[in-house]
Amino acid sequence: MRTVVVIGGGILGLAVAWELTRRGTDVTVLEKEDRWAAHQTGHNSNVVHAGLYYKPGSAKATMSTAGNRSIVDFAKQYGVPVEICGKLVVATSDAELPALKVLAERAEANGVPAKLISAREAAEYEPEVSCVAALRVESTGIIDFPVVCTTLVRLLDEADSDLRLNTTALGIRAGSAGGVEVATNDEVIRADALVNCAGLQSDRVARLAGLEPSARIVPFRGEYYELRPERRHLVRGLIYPVPDASLPFLGVHLTRMLDGSVHAGPNAVLALSREGYSWGDISVKDIAEIATFPGVWKLARKYAYPTGLDEVRRSFSQRRFAASLARLVPAVRPEDLVRQGSGVRAQALLPSGALVDDFLIESAPNQVHVLNAPSPAATSALEIAKHIADRVG
Repeated sequence: MRTVVVIGGGILGLAVAWELTRRGTDVTVLEKEDRWAAHQTGHNSNVVHAGLYYKPGSAKATMSTAGNRSIVDFAKQYGVPVEICGKLVVATSDAELPALKVLAERAEANGVPAKLISAREAAEYEPEVSCVAALRVESTGIIDFPVVCTTLVRLLDEADSDLRLNTTALGIRAGSAGGVEVATNDEVIRADALVNCAGLQSDRVARLAGLEPSARIVPFRGEYYELRPERRHLVRGLIYPVPDASLPFLGVHLTRMLDGSVHAGPNAVLALSREGYSWGDISVKDIAEIATFPGVWKLARKYAYPTGLDEVRRSFSQRRFAASLARLVPAVRPEDLVRQGSGVRAQALLPSGALVDDFLIESAPNQVHVLNAPSPAATSALEIAKHIADRVG
């Protein structure tokens, strides 16, 4: 039987392991933390994306549109909480109308069920929203991605897969008899092939395997607030701004969760550690890596002022955060917000300073490395897993 070792126990690593197992492969999954979905998967907004934003024909567009269906089908089959509630993308001024129209055209090109509606029609969905027009996207949903992961772990357990927590890959080399050898803190694991789904550490794992990846991971932290229970009535579903097409982030938005709570965020600030969930999480090694990478300085020249500075100010100011939300729902006040957790996005950056816009997957003999898989990777996880399984062979 063919053997594959998967590094990374988030939703993508577990989905790849499950897809390979279904194809008759003997799989070992290595996760350095003491729990599954410890990083990006366990800290995201739990939105099932529709495939709205992405360049037609791109991997993100095709995989998220298909993933929207497959992840919902998986959830329904295995009893994972999910709700297809739809969302509004709202233009708050006439200046945003051309971008909203472009978004509607992109939705049509990607096969996403969406329609432009008037401010009056938008108010029927969200009575407290402020806009001049909106795009109603029907197939967007809310899911519990950590529960998707626990379900995948259960299925893999039932299939007798080798699942290892607290196991760090320390060295990777070609095996003497072919395949790969992965040295861990416990033992050397031999397999026919390797799949790197290490997220925030993916470029480092690739270098550990002898590759020089085309992009470097730069961590961006997204911080969240929550509406106080007595103010949850202000939001019925999901309300998003028209995004800045030049940035990979969708902007601060409002999301009603499965439990009825309403999350607000995230912003986007450079994290001072690969796994830096607060300003106090600082890694000298990670800062040095960031500071010595030319792409970061080229990115900074483009976005540090005013965009980056505004994001940092919003990070430290609940009033500024509330003001961003009030553009969408004017009734939101600073005192309505309670600070919640944060997530860190593994954003791939090229030496040129360009942000990698699409999923980035690179291969070497007997190796597949996922080097850029931020949102909508969770939505697309089952589809990305099929693609990777095809490449592993």
